[in-house]
Amino acid sequence: MTAKWIWYPGDFEIWLGNKMNNRRTERGAFFPPFWKSDSHYVMVEFSKEFVIDSPEVVTIAVEGTYNIKLDGKLQFGMPATFTLPAGKHTLCVKVHNQSAPPALYIQGTTVATDDTWKVTFEDKEWIDESGRASDTSATLYMDAGSWAFDSPEDRPSQYALAREVKSARLTETADGGIITDFGTETFGYPMLKGITGNGLVHIYYGESREEALDKDCCETLDKLLVGDDTITDLSTNVSAPRTADYTLSNSKAFRYVYIECTGGAVVDSVAMDYEYLPVDYRGSFRCSDDEINRIWDVSAYTLHITTREFFIDGIKRDRWVWSGDAVQSYLMNYYLFFDNDSVKRTIWLLRGKDPVTSHVNTIVDYTFYWFLSISDYYLYSGDRHFVEQIYPRMKTLMNFVLGRVNGDGMVEGLTGDWVFVDWADFPMSKKGALAFEQLLFCRSLDVMARCAELTGNDDDEKQYAQLADSLRAKLMPAFWDDEREAFVHNIENGVRSNDVNKFPNMFGIILDFFDDERKKTVMESVMLNKNIPPTTTPYMRFYELDALCAMGMQEKVTKEIKAYWGGMLREGATTFWEKYNPEESGTQHLSMYGRPYGKSLCHAWGASPLYLLGKYYLGVRPTKPGYEEYTVEPCLGGLQWIEGTVPTPFGFVYVRADGSSVTVRSDGGRGTLIIGDRRINIPAGKELKVESRIPVES
Repeated sequence: MTAKWIWYPGDFEIWLGNKMNNRRTERGAFFPPFWKSDSHYVMVEFSKEFVIDSPEVVTIAVEGTYNIKLDGKLQFGMPATFTLPAGKHTLCVKVHNQSAPPALYIQGTTVATDDTWKVTFEDKEWIDESGRASDTSATLYMDAGSWAFDSPEDRPSQYALAREVKSARLTETADGGIITDFGTETFGYPMLKGITGNGLVHIYYGESREEALDKDCCETLDKLLVGDDTITDLSTNVSAPRTADYTLSNSKAFRYVYIECTGGAVVDSVAMDYEYLPVDYRGSFRCSDDEINRIWDVSAYTLHITTREFFIDGIKRDRWVWSGDAVQSYLMNYYLFFDNDSVKRTIWLLRGKDPVTSHVNTIVDYTFYWFLSISDYYLYSGDRHFVEQIYPRMKTLMNFVLGRVNGDGMVEGLTGDWVFVDWADFPMSKKGALAFEQLLFCRSLDVMARCAELTGNDDDEKQYAQLADSLRAKLMPAFWDDEREAFVHNIENGVRSNDVNKFPNMFGIILDFFDDERKKTVMESVMLNKNIPPTTTPYMRFYELDALCAMGMQEKVTKEIKAYWGGMLREGATTFWEKYNPEESGTQHLSMYGRPYGKSLCHAWGASPLYLLGKYYLGVRPTKPGYEEYTVEPCLGGLQWIEGTVPTPFGFVYVRADGSSVTVRSDGGRGTLIIGDRRINIPAGKELKVESRIPVES
């Protein structure tokens, strides 16, 4: 059996996340996250009971200082190999590492480190005055964490993304310097070629040409001092021996790089060391509309370039892990990469350690998205073990939430809480009890009850189910307006608002807080009502179009995708943006946060067509965890034909549909093809073709 490096669950993820989250700079200044940063446990005990028929020599690799106990007896030194005697024994290795997560790798013939090893960060045993050790302990043991590190040399602390040298598309002179165009939004390490002379090299980055050329307002920049013998990065004050070619030490996001030299220094050209996470594009989609195909391709690239060590928000400005952004990336991922490891890493990082002192990312709704992401992950992956591992931290986070409810059992933003919802272009109070937040809170309690059941915590299950039922019963009396036929926005100081927006109403549809008749009512009174303020971020467009598709309005959604995402393409987008307002033009599209180039032009939540086209057009959806059972309900959405694959734990589901037939191939699971009122079993490993009229809308 092949060994893996193991660590305390979540520790590698938190440590790696700290490295990534703290790489952000703003105009050359270090810009750390503004939420609580946790760290790994510096002392971890690894243990395993084993039974072997004959003595076995194991090799040992460790990240840190360590000792070994066999059956409770301390062994000499820190050996690189160790002989395990025949019989039943307990091996214990205690590892200390201050700078990186304590990690262990042991490889033998039958004994090897994997996630069945037990770990703890505290040893609660004691010794009395006679020297007798306790025979009981309150120590909590967890299954070890692991990932893809499976050789002694492949140490977790040395992990790095893949890199590949790429050339620029175009370089030309401009404003006394040179400007380089790489042709698309990209991410990596700028490589300066042909450095001669001495002086300062100013490097300005831009997602647009305008940004790169605006030396005073571009979001990111670097400065190098070229001396006789050294080149010094002035943002870090780190010097390196002078060479003709120099690669910067911190990665940046850009399409354009503008170089201006002073004092005699000269740079001949710019290339880049492109940095990326190697993932396979397992999902696919093609249809009769070339613009939709282009939108899918750009969405896939947008998600890929924002899928790094973790799912991040955008590549230029934040480069941080935000729960609201990530929950959408997970869902897109299930229809493109199906990379479960990236999902788990991101969930661990976002949760951090106990004690809980704030909401996830300090945002109330982002805490609830974190809970919902675990439910989604279990549905798509069937990975019950992860739920068991993360459940203790789910419980302590929910305890924090329950400690902040008002007298009606509803959540409100308290001091230190950020109530986000969305970047809205209309006045929207964030005070009091928001209907939107209560829906997410109630569904999070449902998730807690389900996960408590999965992990065998019966008392917890009853508690969370009762809390969810109690809150659910209050929602309609508190927020439903019969005259407006909608959820109103909030209750503030005991007064119910008259404001109606799409946010709670679309989630009422998506999360099934409305019955079928009320869903139809809300669709007319709110979602299709032109007097209701529109959503202008891809972030909430994700949920708005999700709600429309759930109500069978795919033909309208196709038009929305072509207008909104196609609109960005027509503005020259090579990745999808943080926000798009069709009423803006030119450089207006670049500004946000009161800064001329503050908007991210490569934002993960802009890639939502991946999810919509996979789930609601190809129509592939798991109905039991891990696609044990699933449905295929294709819908053309006004297109002449659609075709694609959806990745699953057992392989793929392939779907092709046109106006007269549908073809499905599946590698496993128990699938059901739904065409109108017909229900047809999908044979695993065989092709199913059905001649039938395929709905334009479901």
